[in-house]
Amino acid sequence: MKNSKRIREISEKFDKAKVYSIAEAIKTLKESSTVKFDETLDCAIRLGVDPRHADQMVRGTVSLPHGTGKEVSVLVIAKGAEADEAKEAGAEHAGFEVYIEKIKEGWTDIDVIIAAPDTMSEVGKLGRVLGPKGLMPNPKSGTVTMDVANAVKEIKAGKIEFRVDKAGIVHAAVGKLSFTEDQLVDNANAFISTIMKMRPSSAKGQYVRSLFLSSTMGPGLKISKEENAIASKI
Repeated sequence: MKNSKRIREISEKFDKAKVYSIAEAIKTLKESSTVKFDETLDCAIRLGVDPRHADQMVRGTVSLPHGTGKEVSVLVIAKGAEADEAKEAGAEHAGFEVYIEKIKEGWTDIDVIIAAPDTMSEVGKLGRVLGPKGLMPNPKSGTVTMDVANAVKEIKAGKIEFRVDKAGIVHAAVGKLSFTEDQLVDNANAFISTIMKMRPSSAKGQYVRSLFLSSTMGPGLKISKEENAIASKI
């Protein structure tokens, strides 16, 4: 297959063999963007862990300093006053029975679901619908909580969830290319630093195998593992 003119032009702007710093990669991706929409900056880290073992699962949340740049639709499954507080905090949807029934019928037109603990007996029954879509609330990600209003505010402000996949790769969107270079560097550093702090004690050998930054329609650029003193922690 022949590469498109756009791909050929982008290829001329970066060196496939080069190992970039975070700042260099972000600058290159911003300069090489030619599409008419606001691309997302993605960070992918391949870890030396075996996710089949529970004690090597890398999963958690991080609050990006400058947010994600994406409008996140939030559903809060809660009763009475808690549902009202969630709506006041910015949740697009909040309630109990009506949303349990809607989800049973296949409705999942939201990005994040937060649940109050006293609703989990019913929410847990929705695993077949929510599980495959990554929407099942979980205490480890802060989406099962007694303070639903604060959870909504954190997610709206840029809190994201991540989880290593079966190939040992953890991935997250860390902003939009319309952000300033400094803002994107801050967000990428926040995500990478959080992953570094979560090295499982049972993980052997090299923890970070490779690290890449890419944009929605752009190339994947390899990042130096020495960036932010990563080399001293692996």
